[in-house]
Amino acid sequence: MAPDVGSTGRHRTTCRNHELVGREERFAHVGTTRGTTMGNEVAAYFDLDGTLLNASSEKTLTAHLARRRPWRIPWGAVAWTTGFLTNVLRGRAVYDAARNRGHLSLASFSVLERYSNHLANERLRSHVPQQAWDRLTWHRQQGHRLVLVTATVAPMAEAMAKVLSMDEVYGCGPEVRTGRLSGSEHGWSVPRRKGKVPVVQADAAANGHDLSKCYGYGNTLADSWFMGLCGHAVAVSPEGSLRRHAESNGWDIVDWSSEV
Repeated sequence: MAPDVGSTGRHRTTCRNHELVGREERFAHVGTTRGTTMGNEVAAYFDLDGTLLNASSEKTLTAHLARRRPWRIPWGAVAWTTGFLTNVLRGRAVYDAARNRGHLSLASFSVLERYSNHLANERLRSHVPQQAWDRLTWHRQQGHRLVLVTATVAPMAEAMAKVLSMDEVYGCGPEVRTGRLSGSEHGWSVPRRKGKVPVVQADAAANGHDLSKCYGYGNTLADSWFMGLCGHAVAVSPEGSLRRHAESNGWDIVDWSSEV
């Protein structure tokens, strides 16, 4: 029986989904941190920032880059603004247009990986609330598979997945990570908003999970798309719109923001 979680109610998207389990190769947007046996019907799918982490992982990475390379501040501002305007003119939603990677342009993936591993362990670990650690422990005790699904850039997503000892992680990035970022997400896997839905569906299918028995954790209305796939949706310290959505759908609501 699950612990009391609230006061209300109650894809992998690579071209080789059949190779998802039991392999060591790491794709650009996928990092396997722990191996588990297939066949368990239950997985717990988690968003990262605002859900398991009381901080912005990518903003922390961007700020660290700026401190190490001050010239990135004006460059990143120009690149991000250009990307935003270009995306808006192409008809993308403002929410998605604002989430371009201009602020990371010209950074190499190797640098992002090195900084992400350092920041995840030395700075961000302390921003994981105790309630989140407790919930992860509970799921492991039940034999559930732990999956991180986040729009955070892949190197940081993978670094945090290691800190959290997740079984699988899906972050934003291209299949092959070489060279430097252009600021564009063209050709990337982008598990953001509705983009998390096929990721969760493919992961569940590949690992034999019954989504009606799975758990979905998020903190914004953008997460509600994948949370709604799961039989146990849990709104974590939710913003107003997700709180209302959770209440109207009888989802559990928890507050993990008060204790770190």
